[in-house]
Amino acid sequence: MSTPADAPADERPMPPLSVRLGFFAMVVGMFMAILDVQIVASSLGEIQAGLSASVEEISWVQTSYLIAEVIMIPLSGTLARVMSTRVLYTVATLGFTVMSLFCALANSIETMILARSLQGFFGGAMIPSVFATAYTIFPRRMMTKVSVTIGLTATMGPTIGPTLGGYITETLSWHWLFTLNVIPGVIVAATVWNFIRVDKAEPSYLRGLDLIGLVLLTVSLGSLQYMLEEGPKNDWFEDRLIVQLGLLSAIAGALFFVRAFTYRQPIIDIRAFGDRNFALGCTYSFIVGVGLYGSVYLTPLFLSQVRDYNAMQIGVIMMVTGLFQIGMAPVAGMLSARIDLRLMLGFGFLLFCFALYLNAHLTAQSSYWELFLPQALRGVSLMFCFIPVNRLALGTLTPDKLKNGSSLYNLMRNLGGAIGLASLNTILQERTALHLSRLSDHITLSRPEVQAYIDRLSERLGDSITGDPELAALRQLFALVQREAIVMSFNDCLLVVGFTFAVSLILMPLVRKPRGMSG
Repeated sequence: MSTPADAPADERPMPPLSVRLGFFAMVVGMFMAILDVQIVASSLGEIQAGLSASVEEISWVQTSYLIAEVIMIPLSGTLARVMSTRVLYTVATLGFTVMSLFCALANSIETMILARSLQGFFGGAMIPSVFATAYTIFPRRMMTKVSVTIGLTATMGPTIGPTLGGYITETLSWHWLFTLNVIPGVIVAATVWNFIRVDKAEPSYLRGLDLIGLVLLTVSLGSLQYMLEEGPKNDWFEDRLIVQLGLLSAIAGALFFVRAFTYRQPIIDIRAFGDRNFALGCTYSFIVGVGLYGSVYLTPLFLSQVRDYNAMQIGVIMMVTGLFQIGMAPVAGMLSARIDLRLMLGFGFLLFCFALYLNAHLTAQSSYWELFLPQALRGVSLMFCFIPVNRLALGTLTPDKLKNGSSLYNLMRNLGGAIGLASLNTILQERTALHLSRLSDHITLSRPEVQAYIDRLSERLGDSITGDPELAALRQLFALVQREAIVMSFNDCLLVVGFTFAVSLILMPLVRKPRGMSG
């Protein structure tokens, strides 16, 4: 059954129950695709052991998915136009499901990387389709509730991904990280195929397809994503391959932009950025990506490295953010229909910044209760960030621009996450080295209090070790200094993310209140 998608949003009737059921299935599929970006993060060690892979090879289980996804996301708009949303989403979901099964059955690292790449490629087509479909089938009065659903789904995936993955691996095995996608994937594909008919395929659009632009975009985004993933590990531009890929990405990107402005039917219409609200919405989507993926990355890493917590213990702490997201979702949705979305967005960004400021007072003893308030405020603020950004960017685009606009909007969030994580990894390394150097300068045996500490520690260790107690005491002191340097570096990273959110508010006066929206 179809819906009058071409009707003005204010006059569009409520879609029938079957279409709403189909849309709900699309949201579930989007959650699966977003969740699988991070679900392997805490289980790479177990996967590495199971596949007898090296440290360098196992990182590609994550990297290959991200590269393929970031390439597919901007292409999904064109593919939806050629194939129709119904066909594209069904094919993408079935492909994602089959590749999930192949990942579970993989018996070598090469097979796993290939399957993860294809899984990410299919998953990348599922995410933007949900945003475009929402603004195509629902009347304006329903977009508040729909935005809440999409926002909660898009932000919960990265939040619970590593924790859920760690729990599944500990209680079952890493194979179930992928096997669990199979039954829901088949149900989602069948539901979408039967109930979603929001547009018609335009196969004639293929005749003018810009294949050169497609190649340039693939090369540019693929090279950029690889560079961002591997750069922090390889000391960035000290590595020859990183330099080459950086140049390749820049050159291919520049040629793509030239092509996009000169070719009559570009693979992606970047002229959508000429709409001020869409451009600013994409900018804020980029910032949300930095904060969402960055904060979800830093807190578990701190708890693992400094506190030596396992996946279950980390999950209990990270669950606070998810619970407050769920609790705040209906409140944020109600407010978005009653207040200026620009005020709501500003409040959300300021609250997220404040949450990270509170979080940036970590010590080596920080645990559940020390992290409770920052985690809770971050969960609240995410809903105040995502809902208005989504509606400001996509809420007033015409139906013919929604597919392309949704692709670019989601691409910006993913790029924000990728660039944010690469930057944070670099900052973490450099600040740890800096803090370690500064602390070491003050921890010298020429200082009486340091020598007294070594003497006391040596006495306590004297009867419990074999060998030189003073040397053992020095080693423990160095480990203590190193731990404190790492803690200080995590605080620095959290402050950087918070500062990014605060600075981005400079652009807020440029955002226009969308016509026809009550919020």
